[in-house]
Amino acid sequence: MTPPIRKILSLDGGGIKGVFAATFLASIEEILNINVGDYFDLIVGTSTGAIVALALGRDLSARKILDFYETYGPVIFRRTAMSRILASFFMGRYDALPLRDSLKTVFGTTRLGESKRRLVIPSMNLETGEVHVFKTPHHARLQTDFKASMLDVALASAAAPTYFPVHRPDNGTPLIDGGMWANNPVAAAVVEAISVLDWPRESLRVFSLGSTSEPLNVHWGRKLRLGMLYWGPKISDVFLAAQSSGSLGTAQLLAGKENVFRVSPVVPNGRFALDTVREMNSLRGLGNSEARKWLPTLQPIFFTQRTDVFTPCF
Repeated sequence: MTPPIRKILSLDGGGIKGVFAATFLASIEEILNINVGDYFDLIVGTSTGAIVALALGRDLSARKILDFYETYGPVIFRRTAMSRILASFFMGRYDALPLRDSLKTVFGTTRLGESKRRLVIPSMNLETGEVHVFKTPHHARLQTDFKASMLDVALASAAAPTYFPVHRPDNGTPLIDGGMWANNPVAAAVVEAISVLDWPRESLRVFSLGSTSEPLNVHWGRKLRLGMLYWGPKISDVFLAAQSSGSLGTAQLLAGKENVFRVSPVVPNGRFALDTVREMNSLRGLGNSEARKWLPTLQPIFFTQRTDVFTPCF
């Protein structure tokens, strides 16, 4: 007997660049007159992708998620002259309170266990140095995370070092951005599907949605033996490029290259930053145009039939 097709949505981190992903999904919703969350069996998101994933689990439309970014993005990433000076040396760029207050308007007191979709949200535990992954109760052994608030889960996955402070939920665990190990979480998504949910790998169809990509540009680092002053500002770009490439390759190896679809348009270096709200209109335009371009490929695979209703174990 042929196993049913299982559809997975993976959402990258990227700060305000989440506007691109939200617009992409909202454009598909508008064209097809659907709610995209209804068409995926598993949704995995990191950082800004975690916010989108949790909101889809909350049964919000992508259009409402985009409205959130447009309304609260400038509030979350607002900086004073003094904060710009201090951020260079002593403190993170942004206060967590505007982010918390903004996310509370979306998630309120909703618990992870109330999600309408299966969710996996990466974070990292600074106390132990281990990964910390929040999961809905989609397996009998997942007996704790369902009690966590969606607000705490979103704040933990989005606590990007140098941008936002470490997030400590009520249990005191110091958590930071899941992008430290899974900014592109597509490998984690496929591993969850195969090893935890026990879905046959040949049944998987995976849509990996990024938040734009840039060419890796290390200039003289390819030829000269340079030190910290040169590599310091560039090392995060190298790390993120390597992580995304490795994650995508792992997913393709496990699920089959032909079953993994990656959308993350390459843009010029420095075109969009994690906190550059002035470029939100350009991100919206790019999201809309990419959705129109990719829809003929994605629709017959992902958007023809709704998935079964998710019934949590707890």
